[in-house]
Amino acid sequence: MNANLRYWEYYNMQETFDKLYEDSRHGQSFSKLYDIITSESNILLAYRTIKSNKGSTTAGTDNFIIDNYKVMRKEDFVKHIKNQLKNYRPKAVRRVYIPKPNGDKRPLGIPSMLDRLIQQMIKQVIEPICEAKFYKHSYGFRPLRSTHHAISRTMSLINRNKLHYSVDIDIKGFFYNVNHSLLLKQLWNIGIRDKVLLKIIYKILKTPIKGEGIPLKGTPQGGILSPLLSNIVLNDLDQWVAGQWENFITKRTYSHNHSKCNALRNTSKMKEGYIVRYADDCVPRKHPKCA
Repeated sequence: MNANLRYWEYYNMQETFDKLYEDSRHGQSFSKLYDIITSESNILLAYRTIKSNKGSTTAGTDNFIIDNYKVMRKEDFVKHIKNQLKNYRPKAVRRVYIPKPNGDKRPLGIPSMLDRLIQQMIKQVIEPICEAKFYKHSYGFRPLRSTHHAISRTMSLINRNKLHYSVDIDIKGFFYNVNHSLLLKQLWNIGIRDKVLLKIIYKILKTPIKGEGIPLKGTPQGGILSPLLSNIVLNDLDQWVAGQWENFITKRTYSHNHSKCNALRNTSKMKEGYIVRYADDCVPRKHPKCA
């Protein structure tokens, strides 16, 4: 992540991302993101980010890798990417299967290098908008967060809040069953209201899979944008669960959240519970009296 921060500063995008985050945090919506996404600085940042990843040498169905773009002049490369987006049609992804610990295989799609670049361009711009709205205790696929933070939060709830019961939840087949129409509505509700951009994201969701056809649901596994889209879908769950206790709105104003929780424990019949989520796995923790 430190390398990414250096890239953001090098390509003069840090200030833009910071402003998007702050505007989103204050409830603004965004209807003109396409120009930021297709700016020269954002395109070059996407190229540099992908080039630093191991997957940059893995070809998609077009047999392109990131180094195929090295022969192009910077101006020609930027113009080429902009032209591709004017009437954008993602190329079919190449299907591969990777083994899972239980012996099953997980299907992944490998997009073309052009499509990876475009997804990275989009991710860079909409991620700060989403980060401003995401629940503070979801930890998967987010900047400066990891499994270690999720474990730390869980241990803190055990030790400081004296919580002793947990339910480990895994949403079976989550990534393959996301409703595309509902996802677009969630993007709109979170503040991403650029209709040109939403149309492009819809096309990404409908990217054909070689040998299988056009998906009717799900996020493209293996796509750069998919982890962020999955967090957008699950943010509503996070916020709903948090609203049942931790973020419950009371008539009285408290100076600290722990003061509010203490009052709820002593004066209400509400059941104390918290959610810690990593990707499609979550651990709601409960107080003994709620068992």
